[in-house]
Amino acid sequence: MGCGVTKTSEFNRKFDKAMKAAVLIQRWYRQYAARMEVRRRYTWNIFQSMEYADLQDQIKLYNFLGYLMDNFTPSRNLISHIFRENEVCRDAEWERYFSYNNITVPDIYSGPRLTFPLDMDQAAHLVEAFKNKQQLHSRYVLQLLLETWKLLRVLPNINRVSTCHSKEITICGDLHGQLEDLLLIFYKNGMPSLEKPYVFNGDYVDRGKDSIEILLILFAFLLVFPGDVYLNRGNHEDHIINLRYGFTKEVLNKYKLHGKRILKLLQKIFSWLPLVTVIDQRVLIVHGGISDTTDLALIARVDRHRYVSALRPPKKKTPSRTNVYADSERYDEMIICKNRRGSLTFPKPFGARESFQRRSLQDFSSTILDLLWSDPMSHDGCIPNEVRGGGCYWGPDVTEGFLNRHNLQLIIRSHECKQDGYEFCHNRKVLTLFSASNYYEVGSNRGAFVRLGPDLVPYFVQYQATSMTRGLSFPQNVKRTEHTALKVLREQLFVHKSDLLSAFQEIDKENTGLICLNDWASAIERVLHLDLPWRVLHPQLVSSTTDGKLDYHGWFRDLALKKPSSEHIEQTMLETLYRHRSTLETIFRIVDTDNSGLITFEDFRQTLKLLSAYLKMEISDEVINELVISTDTNNDGSIDIDEFMEAFRLVDKKLKQQ
Repeated sequence: MGCGVTKTSEFNRKFDKAMKAAVLIQRWYRQYAARMEVRRRYTWNIFQSMEYADLQDQIKLYNFLGYLMDNFTPSRNLISHIFRENEVCRDAEWERYFSYNNITVPDIYSGPRLTFPLDMDQAAHLVEAFKNKQQLHSRYVLQLLLETWKLLRVLPNINRVSTCHSKEITICGDLHGQLEDLLLIFYKNGMPSLEKPYVFNGDYVDRGKDSIEILLILFAFLLVFPGDVYLNRGNHEDHIINLRYGFTKEVLNKYKLHGKRILKLLQKIFSWLPLVTVIDQRVLIVHGGISDTTDLALIARVDRHRYVSALRPPKKKTPSRTNVYADSERYDEMIICKNRRGSLTFPKPFGARESFQRRSLQDFSSTILDLLWSDPMSHDGCIPNEVRGGGCYWGPDVTEGFLNRHNLQLIIRSHECKQDGYEFCHNRKVLTLFSASNYYEVGSNRGAFVRLGPDLVPYFVQYQATSMTRGLSFPQNVKRTEHTALKVLREQLFVHKSDLLSAFQEIDKENTGLICLNDWASAIERVLHLDLPWRVLHPQLVSSTTDGKLDYHGWFRDLALKKPSSEHIEQTMLETLYRHRSTLETIFRIVDTDNSGLITFEDFRQTLKLLSAYLKMEISDEVINELVISTDTNNDGSIDIDEFMEAFRLVDKKLKQQ
């Protein structure tokens, strides 16, 4: 009996030890998982903050150039070609301009050859050719684009789709030039066909390297199955955005001889893309979103092709439009002034709904801007989208009112990268769908598409298109994306060194070279305006402190970034050029009217003058001359855009040593 008690006691002791060990392991794992989640979230915040800050810069630059165009005659010759949205020309004349008949396809060309009308076999062959890295000849590109333009011109602003006969409709979000994602979607779901209809929800181009291939594939299937393939316009289907985010450069690099004509035809095509798709009169698909004034009756009547860029409406010639903004101070007011809905260009609010027929083109531009640029928010209301710089934020009450007015049950939109490829909000009445996986970095997010059957219940398919993510654990993925995000953030901190140093010294009244971490975090946010959790990030950005204080001079050295090669140029100027390199390259591409990749010394000077006016800083002729001399290494009298941008690239010395 006593022996049994002893054995029972020993068992209980072992059981207690095992339970305590299990509890400790569980507690450790929960803490570990919580830390990984914190790292994942702040990494995501860094990527998004940098992306949206860049979008704000682009919109401000375009507004500035538009202001110069409207008010300063000397600037018009330099930038007027990007504002020719209102060229009066009959469609037949444009078709002659885009003619492909004079382009000969050489016998040595081994890529796909197209005959029109296209059929399913040719569309599938095109997909296979692009998968094998072949390029479509410019003759066929222009021919395919021209046929697409003709078709789009007869389509309505709002596509109406039905799931009758038990059809299942597949909906895809942003692709952003990532052909691998589109190929994976077709592999998992099948290519578009009579039995497999698709809706693609905009942002086909920019950022990725295969934007033109994605467009050509989608347009080919649109021509083959016009009643089963539907394309919505996104905010990146805009030649002004394409100047900054890579599509213009991609087309000109791939089609050096006929790239300019291809881009011009794509401007026309983008302006004719439908704005909205409605499934079974119950589900609305739109790229960005809605506002508190969005009305489908109005959208159906908009002359969408008049809005080649959603950022700048067609001009309405009235005396009141002359000299509205007379100086730079008034220009600042124009940038800041937005109405409650966040429409970017003209701050005049909508009147009563009965006045639709009397509304101006500028009013309609607000509607289009909201459809392409807006984002949902968690609280009620409708406010300007200050984060992007265009469109609005709309709340659950706006969603509820819109759905009730139009007898709808769900809004599917894209426009925002989501870590799982999709996300519900507004009581599951708004679905964000994003189809470009690994958008910020390999492993940063999954892509997704959704299927809707007659019951209109979403069925999701998620994926990651690159083989590099295979075999990586969740912690390894987090570490990889975190590393990239912190590298980008260190670059931003480094190129703002002068401004940050001034902010730190203003706090450090006694010039000790030390500041506390709270002051460090506050100063960085005041300078960078990225709305990041700097106190959470400080262990990743600050290697050491003394008594809770940071040696900020040593901290700048610890950022471990190599300066640009042109070290004879003043450091502040180098910081400025690097900080605004995307803006500078955009201006370069605008000034490069023949799309050669080269600009003259005089155009280079004008480019820097435009940049200095935009930034409200003085760039002296002496500095400009030094830049000209240091950049023209081959002494050919012109500036190579790509070489100039490469000269002002920063390098992470830690990475270089690995």
